[in-house]
Amino acid sequence: MRLFLKVINYFFFLIKKKIPNKLLILLGLNLIYKSRIFYEKYYVLEDAENKIFSQNGEDGIIDFIVQRLGLRKPTFVEIGVGDYSEANTRLIYEMYYSRGLIVDLVNNFKDKVSINVNLWRGNLNVVERKVTSQNINSLLKEYFPHPIDLFSIDIDGIDYWIIKELREKISKIFILEYNSIFGSEIEISVPNINNFSRKEYHYSNLCFGASIKAYVKLMDQKGYYLLGVNRLRNNAFFINKDYPKLNFFPRIKEIDEKEMTNLNFSESRDQNGHLSYLDKNEGLKQILDCDIVDLSNNSNKKFKLKSVLKI
Repeated sequence: MRLFLKVINYFFFLIKKKIPNKLLILLGLNLIYKSRIFYEKYYVLEDAENKIFSQNGEDGIIDFIVQRLGLRKPTFVEIGVGDYSEANTRLIYEMYYSRGLIVDLVNNFKDKVSINVNLWRGNLNVVERKVTSQNINSLLKEYFPHPIDLFSIDIDGIDYWIIKELREKISKIFILEYNSIFGSEIEISVPNINNFSRKEYHYSNLCFGASIKAYVKLMDQKGYYLLGVNRLRNNAFFINKDYPKLNFFPRIKEIDEKEMTNLNFSESRDQNGHLSYLDKNEGLKQILDCDIVDLSNNSNKKFKLKSVLKI
């Protein structure tokens, strides 16, 4: 049965761009509902993956967590969603029509989002703003002064510094993107730069965000534990410590940070902006002269990446 679901999931992925949105939602929900019969059998978080509206398999993982926590109508905040055709919270909106906030710096953002979802059916606040470490809390206060069940951020840049400004235990579930190319042994982030651009910071597109070790430490301070990561090895899922793993996810095994950075994708670019498909080691060599912040010493000083790597 599980093999059957994987086949259906792949078929769904192939045809999703060719079918109407309503039919897409119906097929996606059917896939999710059928997958739930296996939730008691999963041993690693990535087993729950199903891709409907998320970029990878986050939809299935999110539904698994929501079901295990018993959230009836999960509220959400997601920062970095594009036009909302692919996003971590899109399925939640389509399933529950719950209260949510999505934020991105996209021209005519609300118009583009309205093409993909029926805004009248739920309570979705669509905000066209650039998010920084200086404005994150005022933005939340203005546009979403409500309890948050799920918080997701993916802006390919200074995510670490934005998260650092959030209050402890801001949500029950927290999803963030980490940079696998940085490896598992160092605590680093790109500097907190205004108007950070991933492609402008380094042509390779590989020097952005922060390492998984830096995030695990930061999120522990914020009141979360790491439940697991996706199979692609770029998104991490954290759970509020008020929901202990032993009680809510007793079967999910931990994986070490080295395995979490065993990335399964190659998105490097050459100096002309074309994909160069470098593996992890070759990609790392491209960015050795990039400025990063070594977070292990709490000094927040800039260093060259090569100065903190053990190579």
